[in-house]
Amino acid sequence: MATHRFAPTAYYNVIGSLPPALHIADGDTVITETLDAAGYDQNGVQRATGPNPMNGPIFVESAGRGDSLKVEILGMVPTRDTGFTRSVVAGNVVDPEDVRTLPPSEKVIWQIDRQALTARLSEPVAGLQSFVLPLSPMIGCFGVAPSLGQAISTATSGEFGGNMDYRLLAPGTTIWFPVSAPGALFFLGDCHAVQGDGEIVGTGIETTFEVTVRLSVEKKKIIWPRGETANDIFTIGNARPLDQALQHATSEMLRWLASDYGLDKTAASHLLGQVVRYDVGNVFDPAYTMACRVSKTWLAGR
Repeated sequence: MATHRFAPTAYYNVIGSLPPALHIADGDTVITETLDAAGYDQNGVQRATGPNPMNGPIFVESAGRGDSLKVEILGMVPTRDTGFTRSVVAGNVVDPEDVRTLPPSEKVIWQIDRQALTARLSEPVAGLQSFVLPLSPMIGCFGVAPSLGQAISTATSGEFGGNMDYRLLAPGTTIWFPVSAPGALFFLGDCHAVQGDGEIVGTGIETTFEVTVRLSVEKKKIIWPRGETANDIFTIGNARPLDQALQHATSEMLRWLASDYGLDKTAASHLLGQVVRYDVGNVFDPAYTMACRVSKTWLAGR
């Protein structure tokens, strides 16, 4: 199994069936440097436009329709000393009568300390003079080519992945995407230094990273993305309204508990009814993201 250093010469604002920028073998590792969500590189040079320019696509040999692409997030290293956010929560996350009271949302710069692994506002805000955050890197947008030759904006998400902005999509996590095109055609970008649940200001702390992933093909059919951390398994649904995203995630979890853990719908319902955790990934973009998460504690021995 080889390791590839991938330096893109083009970036895309869609995830789709585009000409591969890199061919790799099943199980190979890729190291690549991302742009931020607005298209700026580690030196502050704009090399693409937003939203969320993607590296890729990467063609994985032997991946075919009906397979799953296993993506192991092995590492994320920040490559810039600044990031940016928006300054005010989105209007769709407050009561309608409160929207008119929100101040204008502006771009705000954050200082990133790559030695201490912290971030702070470049210009302190009243009440937050000592506000320092530990870095918690995550990938905001990644996935594989959708079905039917579609090319879908990196502003949104679907069965193929995309702009999910879920905080557990981080180093140490493995995620599986359903393959719908030869070679899977994997895309990656839009990394955040920190982000709260929901991405409710429309951004995380947007910056640039060196990202290391291992890409492998598994001969199993899934419908929605599945993931695993050291402590949990989770499934992801992307849709609007939010309850539809929750439905997709729950249905995928029921399928997973049946196929891999031997639980029929009654047993799985008893389990989920008492121990499930639902996480909000993104409630800002055209499709919302919900994750259905179960602790491995309840699956031990299955």
